[in-house]
Amino acid sequence: MCADHAWLSASDAARALRVSRATLYAYVSRGFIRSQPAPGSTRERRYARDDVERLRRRTEERRDPDTAAAHALQWGMPILESSIAFIDGTNLYYRGHDAVALSRSRSLADVASLIWTGTFDAALPARPLKFAPASRRLSGDLSFVARAQSMLAREAASDPLALDLRADAVALSGWRILHVLTAAAVRPHATAATIDMTLAREWGVTARGVDVLRSAVILCADHELNVSSFTARCVASAGSHPYAVVIAGLSALEGTKHGGVSARVESMLESVRRARHLPTALADRLRRGERIDGFGHPLYRNGDPRATALLDMLRERYASSRELQFTRQFARDAEPIAREKPNIDFALAATARVLRLPAGSPLTLFAIGRTIGWIGHAIEQYATDQLIRPRAKYVGPVPIRT
Repeated sequence: MCADHAWLSASDAARALRVSRATLYAYVSRGFIRSQPAPGSTRERRYARDDVERLRRRTEERRDPDTAAAHALQWGMPILESSIAFIDGTNLYYRGHDAVALSRSRSLADVASLIWTGTFDAALPARPLKFAPASRRLSGDLSFVARAQSMLAREAASDPLALDLRADAVALSGWRILHVLTAAAVRPHATAATIDMTLAREWGVTARGVDVLRSAVILCADHELNVSSFTARCVASAGSHPYAVVIAGLSALEGTKHGGVSARVESMLESVRRARHLPTALADRLRRGERIDGFGHPLYRNGDPRATALLDMLRERYASSRELQFTRQFARDAEPIAREKPNIDFALAATARVLRLPAGSPLTLFAIGRTIGWIGHAIEQYATDQLIRPRAKYVGPVPIRT
């Protein structure tokens, strides 16, 4: 799918809306549909597919409210407006900036600032934050998500800004929350100047791998209204503070159909790594009814750009790594079977193997990165001051009237 997939010709846009070109131009003049000049043409224009689809759905909803209600929350049906992330079928953008380029050129603080404020220069504290001793005494037997949620609950009680839902205050709380999640992943003495350096110190990653960790976190920062981001917005719409927003987002993220997929990819790679013949091991998985996880994404027809970027970085920095050679061979053998390219879940698991990170680290990287997006969605939702309250279409027994 090329970038032009995000834009339609006048005839295609009018056909999708079932209107004349004159009506289409009227929609543009009223600000309902964005347009831009067609490449290489001084007269022809292209029209934003997202705007056309949104307007088409609104028209259908007015014609058939029951059908609209039944399908409003299906996967892939955007129901909330956001200015944070845009996916054009090929690339991912954060507020108009290519996410892959950001992952190679900007710091975590820069990207958090961009997503939260729209600029790169928000005043975020430069020094690592200190945490209450009680948070440090949490049991190491807890999973990362459970430990992070417990620490967030404790820290919320001591953060005087927690209940201040103005955008600048939420950004400051968000920066503290990112460090809480980082603290949940490391031992007390591992704290360094930045989040990526802290993770590198804890996991024994050398200097050439710090950039990989930082890029992985940035590439996970936001991805439209995935289930965890939608959950975060719902909680924010209720007026809950940003700590509660992230606690809820974490609950959704660790599910096996979301960020929890990375655990299955880790397990798959570990089991297949011991096999003598990789194609046979993959065929055996299919015969057992097991999936080949970590491939394909419905929003990217030509492959997940986040995975491509992360795997490219690994190849640049760890070309002689046997684990990299294994994961690359796995991808080559699995692509014809899965008929898809590697996605971010596979790339995170590959990163963990190449950098020799501990089990569960792909989800940790995903969670720290996606927290940036959750805070951004919370800021947007607080600004609307609207409660997200879908209606249910009742399909149970007919009420008995007496």
